[in-house]
Amino acid sequence: MDLVPGLHTKTSIQEHPELLADVEVIFSGWGAPVMDEAFLAAAPKLRAVFYGAGSIKAMTPDAFWTRGIAVTSAYAMNAIPVSEFTLASILLSLKRAWYYVLETKRLGAYPPKLKPPGAYGSKVGLISFGMIGRLVRERLLPFNLDVWVYDPFLTPEQAAEFNVTLVSLDEIFTHCDVVSLHTPWLKQTEGMICGRHFDLMKSGSTFINTARGAIVNESEMIEVLTRRPEVTALLDVTWPEPPVAGSPLYDLPNVVLTPHIAGSQETECRRMGQLMIDEFDRWAKGEPMRWAISKEKAAILA
Repeated sequence: MDLVPGLHTKTSIQEHPELLADVEVIFSGWGAPVMDEAFLAAAPKLRAVFYGAGSIKAMTPDAFWTRGIAVTSAYAMNAIPVSEFTLASILLSLKRAWYYVLETKRLGAYPPKLKPPGAYGSKVGLISFGMIGRLVRERLLPFNLDVWVYDPFLTPEQAAEFNVTLVSLDEIFTHCDVVSLHTPWLKQTEGMICGRHFDLMKSGSTFINTARGAIVNESEMIEVLTRRPEVTALLDVTWPEPPVAGSPLYDLPNVVLTPHIAGSQETECRRMGQLMIDEFDRWAKGEPMRWAISKEKAAILA
């Protein structure tokens, strides 16, 4: 198979669409061009796209699906570092490490000692139980924690299989020492976590968001966190991203911000690239791809 020379960006492709004329396969990742009518008209022979990153939503409008082009994504590999980041955040949260770090810096001395939940028998809540949620649960197995899950698509039989307690969203926030959000960003999930959920949280509990900022009603969250300094929020994602200049999220003493680093970084990206090579080998042999994405599946993935 011949390769188009060089590495190309969405800009270089826009400037030189003729490069697509004989292309049958595209390997891409974050920053891929939108494969709309104009793009597809320039790529009449395109048969398959191997996306070495997570969500394909931004690059696959309706026009893409009408062409019947095969597409696969490395979202399963990107879930691995997210679950690892979440595990580390949960364990530190159960020690109230964020409170001690932030208050020690602010006071220039150790703050009053507060009783942490501890990592034995505490309740950890996972909101949504897809690829990442299940990996987080797997990584929590050695730690003797009581894992609760809110997911309207999870059956009681599946909950029993994974040894999790299936509960309502309100119960997650009311009873759990740590609440970790893993819901995909869909039109239906925008703002699903709102102020009243944060008001339900236990004193000393922690909310973690490695999903998407738009799933949380940010203004309502900020209002509650301002009133409740004993509740901590770890936000790897916000909406917009980064927060606007002057946002209280930068200054609230009970908020930890990280710049969307839970997903694959640097060497972790090689794992996603390797998966796409493996997928290409299957496709080239006429075998089913393990992580192929249909239009229907794309609609419910993150």
